[in-house]
Amino acid sequence: MAKAGDRTSPPLQSADLEAHGLKGRILWADGTPAPGLERADGSREPAYILIHGIGVSHRYLRRLHGELAATAPTYSLDLPGFAGTPRPGRQLSVEDYGAFIAQALKASGIGPYILVGHSMGVQFAIEAALCAPDHALRLVLMGPVVDSRHRSVGRQGLALFLDSLLRESASSNWLVVSDYFRCGPRWYFTVLPVMMGYPTELRLAGINVPVLVLRGKQDPVAGADWSRLLAQVVPQGRFVEIDRAGHVAQHLRPRQVAAAIMSFTEAGA
Repeated sequence: MAKAGDRTSPPLQSADLEAHGLKGRILWADGTPAPGLERADGSREPAYILIHGIGVSHRYLRRLHGELAATAPTYSLDLPGFAGTPRPGRQLSVEDYGAFIAQALKASGIGPYILVGHSMGVQFAIEAALCAPDHALRLVLMGPVVDSRHRSVGRQGLALFLDSLLRESASSNWLVVSDYFRCGPRWYFTVLPVMMGYPTELRLAGINVPVLVLRGKQDPVAGADWSRLLAQVVPQGRFVEIDRAGHVAQHLRPRQVAAAIMSFTEAGA
């Protein structure tokens, strides 16, 4: 097992994940059982599963991971092709990634759980929930893509550029850009059309568990109208905005984001 840490989050342990011929990574902090191990008290408390977006890794979710791990078992994923994990030999669909997540968690003995996806991770979370409806108790969709205003690569790219220029911190931009380099342009541009073509609102309509749609109030990527629409697509939807935050709200405002998630988890939708 490996250790990875920074000054703002607890150290994380990691282990390899493998499912459907694909390889990724799972990470957790002290206090959360290692994959495959039962909790010492024998309880089956739902775990939080944090899922990153296109090109990036668990690193920009680390602060949120620390906040949630203080209250419940929490795991972060590095998906196949990202964060230095082996790149698949073919283009993967969002459904492929969802199936990988569901099977890898099952093989690791993790469940039930609450799926927390960010950006394209929202799409992955939806598909994982559709693959494992008996294990996915709730969904948290942060900064969901692709906003109906940004259905072209140019518009999506401009929204991301404006967010990084005007709304994000230097540390957030560093994490994202350095992860893009680790991902590499070839895999990033292999996955990009998959993200752009995924019908988020249509697939979300098949979800029958409570859903929280969360966005930074200044996020140009996931607009307020689009995010509210997604919350209305499901029978048990809730919409929350985080003040003074852009697309990567979980890095800039981790306590506020964690509080919104925990309130949703405890009170229901």
